[in-house]
Amino acid sequence: MAYDGFVVTAVTRELNDRLLNGKIDRIYQPAPDELVLHVHSGGGKYRLFISANPSHAGMYLTEEKESNPPNPPAFCMLLRKHLQSARIRSVQQVDSERIIQIDTDATNELGFQVRFRLITEIMGKHSNILLVNIETGKIVDCIKRLSLDTNRYRQTLPGVSYVAPPSHGKRSFFNLEKEDFVQAMQEAGRSPEKNLVSCVQGISPMLASELCFRASYKYGNDFKTEELWEELTAAVLEIREGELFPAVYRDREGTPKEFHALPITMYADNYESEPLSSISAACSTFFEGRESSNRMHQRSADLRHSINTSLSRMLRKKQNLQEDLLQAEDSEKYRLYGELLTAAIHLVPAGATSASVPNYYDGSTMDIPLDPRFSAAKNAQLYFKKYGKSKTAIVEKKKQLEENDLEIDYLESVLAMTEQASTSEDLDDIRAELIDNGYMKLRKSAVRKKKNKINPHRYTTSSGLEVLVGRNNIENDILTFRQAAPTDIWLHTKDFHGSHAILFTKGQEPSAEDIYEAAAIAAYHSKARQSANVPVDYVKVRYVKKPNGARPGYVIFTHNSTVWIDPALPKH
Repeated sequence: MAYDGFVVTAVTRELNDRLLNGKIDRIYQPAPDELVLHVHSGGGKYRLFISANPSHAGMYLTEEKESNPPNPPAFCMLLRKHLQSARIRSVQQVDSERIIQIDTDATNELGFQVRFRLITEIMGKHSNILLVNIETGKIVDCIKRLSLDTNRYRQTLPGVSYVAPPSHGKRSFFNLEKEDFVQAMQEAGRSPEKNLVSCVQGISPMLASELCFRASYKYGNDFKTEELWEELTAAVLEIREGELFPAVYRDREGTPKEFHALPITMYADNYESEPLSSISAACSTFFEGRESSNRMHQRSADLRHSINTSLSRMLRKKQNLQEDLLQAEDSEKYRLYGELLTAAIHLVPAGATSASVPNYYDGSTMDIPLDPRFSAAKNAQLYFKKYGKSKTAIVEKKKQLEENDLEIDYLESVLAMTEQASTSEDLDDIRAELIDNGYMKLRKSAVRKKKNKINPHRYTTSSGLEVLVGRNNIENDILTFRQAAPTDIWLHTKDFHGSHAILFTKGQEPSAEDIYEAAAIAAYHSKARQSANVPVDYVKVRYVKKPNGARPGYVIFTHNSTVWIDPALPKH
């Protein structure tokens, strides 16, 4: 990832152009290490996304709508207290480092003006967001608190004076002199790419490779340090004067691999360049396209943990039930013991610990263990009683095993939908479903969210018919049993967990093409998304029933047909 000092320069230039003197209207913290500031500036409304997440740390303007958690974290509440309604006075980069400072003018509860500085340090796993009082220079709070036990160089704790991260002897590319550059490159004694990264502040390995590529293209592979200096100064001049060419670079599969504010010529042969209108657009396209699945994976961690914990418990219970059932099914010998003892009571002496009695079924002799405290007749009665309990246990254990299998099937379906969730709202709805069904507890500090209208995935077939797909089991039930008409088509992957899909036929008989397109959509919204030739059952909704007391999403159906299809979404 090349969110380096050059990108920071481009971002601060853009933020100054758009947000200067803007008012901070709202502040959200959608994730533990992410912030979204809504800023009203110059008649426009902007969303400023700030992240200290190691995998996608950065700051840029975005149009993506982030959810507002019902219970804002403490840092978010503190920022609302100090920065809500504050004016942005400047956005600055520290030297050429990956540090952005947003200075604000705010008013405290007594009506006095207070100046705060929101500092974003974009440094991989050491990234952080801090609020500092400009007058005192002390940290009000930060999104990641670090004590001296964790970081011996500096503390990031409330009340501690703010100390900038160490520069490690690197020089800012804005005021770097040629002599210093040549000397630093010679001292390092490594490859030109590594020398650039180690001695010049704010240069990423990717940009260092690009500068060396440009130099080798002009001067050959044996280019001199002075020639590399020319390429560096040319790049600095471009970024300083705003000659930007923001773009995202994608591989042949369309996956975003890199982005930058300057043109990256070394990617011309292997990657496709996607020019964009601004550096924020490039950041947004790159991160939201490349990291969205990782971010959702992180946000769903507690859900997956709860589901997997319940699944493990159910699987252990299944194993125990199966073992108990095997023991109970071996109960026929107890009936035989009782019958043979009853027929041979006169042959068993009192106090015996075992008895050898004739087996009139096959003419052999059978040894039967006895309890010496009881008579032969009493031992026979005990064996008949044990046989009766075992027969009852077989019925009960089978019933419990069926119920346990339904629980396992339900949890596996919820886990599949959690892994496919694409928004925070999807995860919130799944969490509410788990709470309603007793698999998770509502936190004491949490506020129960009112149930909103369902918002299923919507698609249209090539003939214009609508296909709706549930995002969770609650939506699956509502789509199937409330919104769908008896003549509409219900689809679901065969032998794979997935969502219910409904093809709304408008009372007409759907074409084979409509069925195939809807089946491909159903396969896409299942655990078989990455597979090929997936079997999908389809049937009219009138043949889909829900057993009494069944878990959300569980149905039984008849009169179904099956098609095999590759998972896909409509291209139109």
